[in-house]
Amino acid sequence: MNLIRYAIDRPVAVIAAVLIAVLFGTLALSRIPVQLAPDVRKPIVVVETSWPGAAPSEIEREIVNPQEETLRGLDGLEIMTSRSRTGQASVTLEFAVGTDMSQSLLLVSNRLDRVSGYPDEASEPSLNTSGSDDSPIAWVLLTAQEGNSRPMPTYGDFLEDVIKDRIERIEGVSAVNVFGGTERELQVVIDPQRLSRYGLTVSEVVRKLRSENISISAGDVDEGKRRYVVRTESSLNTEDAIRSVVLRSDVATGGAGRVRVADVAEVSFAYKDATSRLRFKGQPGLAFNVVRESGANVISVMEELRVVLEELRAGPLNDAGLNAQQVYDETIYIEGAIDLVVQNIWIGGALAAFILLLFLRSPRATLVVSLSIPVSIVATFVVMALTGRTLNVISLAGIAFAIGMIVDAAIVVLENIFRLREAGHSRREAAYLGAKQVWGAILVSALTTVLVFIPILIMQLEAGQLFRDIAVAISVSVLLSLLVAVTVIPALASRLLRADDRRPMRIWGLDHLAAGFRMAVMAYVRITVRFRAIGIIMVTLIAGGAAIASWAFLPRLEYLPEGNRNLVFGLIIPPPGYNLETTETIAQRIEAVAQPLWEAAPATQTEDGTPTIDGFFFVATPGNSFVGAAAVDGQRASELIPVLSRPIFAEPGTFGFMTQPSLFGRGVGGGRTIELNVSGQDLDAILGVAGRAAGIVSQLLPRSEGHQFRPIPGLELGAPEVRLIPDRLRLADAGLDSTALAATVDAFNDGLRVAQVTIGSERVDLVLKGDPSVTAAARTQDVGNYPVVTPGGQIVPVSALADVMLTAGPTEIRHRERLRTVTLEVRPSNDLPLEQAVELLETQVVATLQEQGLPSDIRLSVSGTADQLSQTWSAIQINLIVALIIVFLVMAILFESFVLPLVILIAVPVAAAGGVGGLAALNLYQTQSLDMLTLLGFIILVGIVVNNAILIVHQTLYHLREDGMDPIDAIEEATSNRIRPIFMSTLTSVMGMLPLIIFPGEGSELYRGLGAVVVGGLSMSAFLTLLTVPPLLRLCVRKPVEEPQAQPDMQTA
Repeated sequence: MNLIRYAIDRPVAVIAAVLIAVLFGTLALSRIPVQLAPDVRKPIVVVETSWPGAAPSEIEREIVNPQEETLRGLDGLEIMTSRSRTGQASVTLEFAVGTDMSQSLLLVSNRLDRVSGYPDEASEPSLNTSGSDDSPIAWVLLTAQEGNSRPMPTYGDFLEDVIKDRIERIEGVSAVNVFGGTERELQVVIDPQRLSRYGLTVSEVVRKLRSENISISAGDVDEGKRRYVVRTESSLNTEDAIRSVVLRSDVATGGAGRVRVADVAEVSFAYKDATSRLRFKGQPGLAFNVVRESGANVISVMEELRVVLEELRAGPLNDAGLNAQQVYDETIYIEGAIDLVVQNIWIGGALAAFILLLFLRSPRATLVVSLSIPVSIVATFVVMALTGRTLNVISLAGIAFAIGMIVDAAIVVLENIFRLREAGHSRREAAYLGAKQVWGAILVSALTTVLVFIPILIMQLEAGQLFRDIAVAISVSVLLSLLVAVTVIPALASRLLRADDRRPMRIWGLDHLAAGFRMAVMAYVRITVRFRAIGIIMVTLIAGGAAIASWAFLPRLEYLPEGNRNLVFGLIIPPPGYNLETTETIAQRIEAVAQPLWEAAPATQTEDGTPTIDGFFFVATPGNSFVGAAAVDGQRASELIPVLSRPIFAEPGTFGFMTQPSLFGRGVGGGRTIELNVSGQDLDAILGVAGRAAGIVSQLLPRSEGHQFRPIPGLELGAPEVRLIPDRLRLADAGLDSTALAATVDAFNDGLRVAQVTIGSERVDLVLKGDPSVTAAARTQDVGNYPVVTPGGQIVPVSALADVMLTAGPTEIRHRERLRTVTLEVRPSNDLPLEQAVELLETQVVATLQEQGLPSDIRLSVSGTADQLSQTWSAIQINLIVALIIVFLVMAILFESFVLPLVILIAVPVAAAGGVGGLAALNLYQTQSLDMLTLLGFIILVGIVVNNAILIVHQTLYHLREDGMDPIDAIEEATSNRIRPIFMSTLTSVMGMLPLIIFPGEGSELYRGLGAVVVGGLSMSAFLTLLTVPPLLRLCVRKPVEEPQAQPDMQTA
């Protein structure tokens, strides 16, 4: 079927098909998930296991090592890391992009079932697909209402059981993380004097309580028609039940004495000691954040979250005397970013239509071409929905970039139709022949644009997920515009265009300038075509100069743009061993700096120009603290970083990060972190090498120049530790063992967790604690005075049964690929490109340490964003070569020649120079690095800059074959005919993309670099293609030899 003829003969069918496509596109648009950016992070599974009170070395030995041994070798597993902290084990499994996470979760769960022998007090492992480093979409702060004097940490259970439970039910919410609260527990507080009186030990009390807390099924009994379940129920779920537990009874031996828990201890509910403290604008509070599921519609999730928060404010929160304030909402940035792109699409479309009107001088012709824009764009949403793409800033930017490209094919078809009308053809015949003659050229032009994205679509890297959205948006739009150009354009042109449309009015000045430019170009073409030596010299100078300039002025590489969210987040790491009060003091210093800034709101800045703060909070824990702040003027949030960073380092030995969370990276450092890993088995040797590395890094990248780094977990062995070395002889003489001694010290110092009991629907820890009066105001040397009750009823101090010494132990043990690891996480300043920072670390840190000599089992590696940058840059280089090969082969098919495509590819180095120039021009008024997304612009250029050269070559061959012209005349005529459509299509493309570059706002930092590269490359190639392709064509074509009863054919030299 002849599609062009069918479209002209059946205009109603064409219009109906267009309306159907628009309808389906509108429906698809309402169903595509909306989010800020594509999910580019690798899927992870986090295995978490708690063991209250256990030291990191015990966690490592008893939990982490067995789990890592079992989990190694999983299909698709790329990196395995773990953290052993006090009371908590965490193993993070990072899988390859595209891994089926449902299958992976099942495999992980099955492997964990093989691990046995967990300590009695350890919980069962839990699995999660979002880690603590995942960026939340919302932060909510809770503070007490006026008149509510209840301590805020005691609302921890309420927050966990009511608020967290309700919010995690929202579709699309992956996790809710709670900060600042403490839990209720059931405490059994023993009196050592009474224990001594009855000759009981702590171990005996613990053993008895555990053995009495049972609920065991014993089968069933049938009687008549009924079946009765037999069950032994002895749960310790009330205070009275615990008090009535008999610890010893002499009745069986003829005595009359019984000892119950109530005789030696007090039983009551209480709250655990707070392990963190949170303040919001100077007031005590609680906080929680919300992490979305991968691929969830953020806008829908946030709308539902707002509704749920209002319900909670009116109900449970108000009843509890609490206020809730949402201090961070990611959708504000998302909606602003999407609104800006949509605005740029409208402006770009309007500018493209204006350029068309300026060239065509016919409203009817402009309308015919402009219709291809909305039709192609709206229909693109159908394909995006079918391919599982999301509506985000990147995909919308791809559509915005495509606006100018969409009209290219329509311009070429309409221009040819006009030319044939001038030659005397009827409207229908001109519409048919006009589309038919250029069908091959616009098909190849569309294919070269689309096929360069094939290597991008199969990239299995994090950045590849980002490229995929823009590739799908542009490819589908361009292919649909090709279909529109050969159906809708001829159908409308055959009915709407009139004879006087080709006689436009003149515009004084503009027409004279265009005519002068045309004359200058044609004069150059005549000289270089007729004098081959001059042509060769000019082409060599232009192409060579462009290639050299591209290589010489290409900036250093970055990974991915970070965005400009209205949230500043800081992590403070004090020296090991700092307690909660001291850590809180450091955070309060930052609060003191921030207070004048939030008090100055709602003004956007203070008198000295510092941006004011809309919200500020900090969470202090013994190991570290973190702070968060949002600016009243969201565009100036980054200016808060140096202001809030200064107080962090007033405390000697304190490390810290203060950044805006990245749109794409995990963790505090975001998308510009470089990890220098020091791995091995001997912790002392690892810390020694890490300390040397930290010294070199601090000199190489000083904090005073804006560089930041932190050690994970630290550069010292860890917190001060009171270590007990049991004397087994003295223990045996006292009738005790090491376990009994450890249990006694645990009970009097921190509280010994006996079991978890169920009270109603709540799970509560049953904890055995020593008399608080014994440990009140205790110092480190007082640990040796803790009372130990022997089976003989004596009370002896701990120091009589063990040696007590002060030493140090790790606060955290971190593994990377099952090796103990200390990581220096480095974040270079924005003035230092990431590629250059990686080179500095590799050449001046890693190489220096290796030259100085390392212990035999120590390994050094650079990872994090550095890994991703290296992998992505290598992949893009390969993709660029593949794209060139694809374009070459497609053109070879069209022209039946392997020489002519080489002529056309001369446009590529010219465009590259233009791209580098466009990026340099953008940097004159705002900073834009050469990140991987910007680098994608050079691949896009390969597919689109050849289109202008294709038009000249195709038209030249047409004149040679159909009109029988000589090569020189054919080249000159083709160049003269194609100057107008080349500049028309180039200017519409440039104008369609220009708003993306020049209008700042939320999200513009993601795509403006890419836009600058494409606009710069297109602009320069449009002009220089006219100066390079005609001279080269003169070297390659000659007049075809006529053969009897055969069509003229073209031969290549």
